[in-house]
Amino acid sequence: MGAKTCLIAFCNGDARETLRLLPEPDRAATRRLVEDLFPSHKFGPDQDASLAEAYPRGSEVYAGCFPDLSIVSAAEFAPDRPSTLDRRYRKRGGSRFVTLHAMHSVVDWFAYAIWDDGTLIRSLSVSPDNGVIEDIGERRAFEQPFWNGQRPVGGDDPDDSGGYPLPFHPLELGEAALLDLFSFQLEGADGGIDPFEVSLCRFERKRKWWSFG
Repeated sequence: MGAKTCLIAFCNGDARETLRLLPEPDRAATRRLVEDLFPSHKFGPDQDASLAEAYPRGSEVYAGCFPDLSIVSAAEFAPDRPSTLDRRYRKRGGSRFVTLHAMHSVVDWFAYAIWDDGTLIRSLSVSPDNGVIEDIGERRAFEQPFWNGQRPVGGDDPDDSGGYPLPFHPLELGEAALLDLFSFQLEGADGGIDPFEVSLCRFERKRKWWSFG
């Protein structure tokens, strides 16, 4: 598995329903959003991108503002403990639900968190090297088969797990989270939308010369 994410979503409804409509981003609103989130940076012209590509490299930022939903992908959105995400990123005005999703295939790490009206209701971070790094709040329904041993590494044959230190693969849980929260997967075909069909804007950013933050 080679999937990677580090995204945050601001939503006033069901993000899945919005994304299933395959909306086009409001480019002017998207630029205002990234400039508001990263005031110490300046941004060049936006370029076309898709939700499937939204893993930033270096100075990249991917974003899209849609009706009742905004998505931003940036390196800042991959804390080991999601509950510690900088408050200024979580307080984007007017959004009831804030959802973070991050995973990295090189280290088999996955994390996600959900805030409802500013209150953390779920945060999870897990990797084979560090085990369960954070586990706060009630587990969502999509998690239960993994914690209950129904999705073991290597399938139904425990001998195929190769001594993997967790009862499930974090990236498989991460893909299940994408489907549950956003109705798409990066690697999988469980009936969700095609992330290549959801448009985002890609920006290159540079730190402003006067910025010390």
